[in-house]
Amino acid sequence: MVRSASKRAVSTGAGTAFAAVPALSHLSDVPSFLDLRVHEMQRAAYGRTRARLGEDAELACVVRLDRGFPALVTADALFRAEFAAKLTKGGDSRVAVGDWVVVCRPEGHEGGLIEEILPRTSAIARWRGKARGEKQVLAANVDTVIVVQALLADGFGPERIVRSAVIARDCGAEVAVVLTKADRVGAPARAAAVSGIRQLLGDEIAVAVTSSEAGAGIDGLRSLVPAGTIAILLGESGAGKSTLLNALLGHEALETGEVRARDDAGRHTTVARRMVALPHAGVIVDAPGLRSLPLVGHERGLAKVFPDIAEAASACRFRDCTHTHEPGCAVRGGGFSPRRIEAYAALASEMRANAASLDPDILL
Repeated sequence: MVRSASKRAVSTGAGTAFAAVPALSHLSDVPSFLDLRVHEMQRAAYGRTRARLGEDAELACVVRLDRGFPALVTADALFRAEFAAKLTKGGDSRVAVGDWVVVCRPEGHEGGLIEEILPRTSAIARWRGKARGEKQVLAANVDTVIVVQALLADGFGPERIVRSAVIARDCGAEVAVVLTKADRVGAPARAAAVSGIRQLLGDEIAVAVTSSEAGAGIDGLRSLVPAGTIAILLGESGAGKSTLLNALLGHEALETGEVRARDDAGRHTTVARRMVALPHAGVIVDAPGLRSLPLVGHERGLAKVFPDIAEAASACRFRDCTHTHEPGCAVRGGGFSPRRIEAYAALASEMRANAASLDPDILL
């Protein structure tokens, strides 16, 4: 329940704008302020802003983004907010789920007014657009990216998992993998999928094999999100993310879609980015499925996912070695598996091509 508005009167011109966006009263499983962790750096930045704005300035976290204004949670309230004029005029009025902000609740205002977006510890972002595109932040201050991929009868390829891992590591998060719909394939196919992932990403990568319908593997998934941490589920539409969350929550809190007969995949159902508090665990960011994950400027992430190959590549005779045919290639002669070399070389080549296609004035 939202507490009384502050006494600080500010004219925003919003009028009854908040009436046009979805209400928050029906939402369940929204994390409380105590479910979330504020980094010392962010708390210090909040203190400086509060000293400037006064005691009405509150620390808040963005817990939901949909068709309207961001939904924020503070120590005692859940409410919608809009941006202060200085942020909108300065072009700095974009927030992501997980962002910590400084907010005021002016007298006579229906919601809050975001005065400042605090620095992030991590930002899970992907490139959206072509030559003049931009980075789209999917979630902020996330500890772990859980890559979700379905086990389907027509085969399994870990390429998208590796691509997601590169983005996650470049953005400052850890990586785990959840394979869904395990009941659709046999034990040999499940074992082969796990083996393939670990061959590419290393034996230390956490992999949970789940079947939401059968209730299998859910405890393994829950262990990937311990209390006090935040994770985001990253996967294509229909991979079963909402079904997984319903299983974790123990009730049908999120809408799920029917499975298409032609490809055994679910339909896209999530339309908002939102945080969900898990019982006896941490917080998960649920987001719409992503059709594509182009790699632009994620060379650091590639080096973190393949550190041994990246180190060997620095010793290649040619700086632009593609690790496919050039003489003096230290990667091909380094004793790495052909599958890992192929994955590394393909992603490195894609990033070189994407960088060359950008307009010169685009800054990554």
